[in-house]
Amino acid sequence: MNRSNKEQHLCKELPIVNFMGLKMHSSTMEDTVNIISNRIEQNLFTQHVSINVAKLVNMEKDLLLRESVMSCDIINADGMGIVLGARLKGVNISERVAGVDLFLELLKKAEEKKYPVFFLGASREVVEETVRRIQQSQPDLNIVGFHHGYFWNDEQAVVDKIRKSGAYLLFVAITSPKKENFINKWQNHLGVRFVMGVGGTFDVISGKVKRAPKWMQNVGLEWFFRVIQEPRRMWKRYLVTNGKFAWMLLRHS
Repeated sequence: MNRSNKEQHLCKELPIVNFMGLKMHSSTMEDTVNIISNRIEQNLFTQHVSINVAKLVNMEKDLLLRESVMSCDIINADGMGIVLGARLKGVNISERVAGVDLFLELLKKAEEKKYPVFFLGASREVVEETVRRIQQSQPDLNIVGFHHGYFWNDEQAVVDKIRKSGAYLLFVAITSPKKENFINKWQNHLGVRFVMGVGGTFDVISGKVKRAPKWMQNVGLEWFFRVIQEPRRMWKRYLVTNGKFAWMLLRHS
């Protein structure tokens, strides 16, 4: 399916809102999963992205990332910071559709519907452990392939592997903006019906890192839990992006 990257292709079956110049979906988890499944059944290519505070902030100056995000069919609010910030501005986002939760729900749907899936990203050890754990918990899931995320010297070979696998769903666990730009660059060559970036999800599934308790997720403090786990790597990132996001909220009418 050839599409212009300059035009936004938002799925019209889901309610659309405009938050700080970005059109995105205000949908529930259930509705999102159902629409994705319906589009897979109809053999309609769907490119999905989850938006958190850091990504929204980086899109202000990273035009390639912005283009990659805006070419997506479904754009969900991943972080509670986005949901709460939008509500503060009078924009109603019905609920947070976190990438890791959507990933798990789609795996359930794929097992039920017999959709073949492919996992791409993380280190070799992490993606292998992720596949092992998922196969253990979902023995009927049709996993047709996986590959680690360190392939930048030969992207074409990995794209060919994905296409030849016959996968319907592709999950890309690579850091932003690499995953968004990779997906957007190769979308017409992957041969899949659905693709989404899942960031650090494989690290969570494999047990490499812990996810924040549910109460911290619900009040928008998942970022703080990550800082506690990896203070040297995360404190500056969240301090800077959260501060910039607060400023963006103040200056946007």
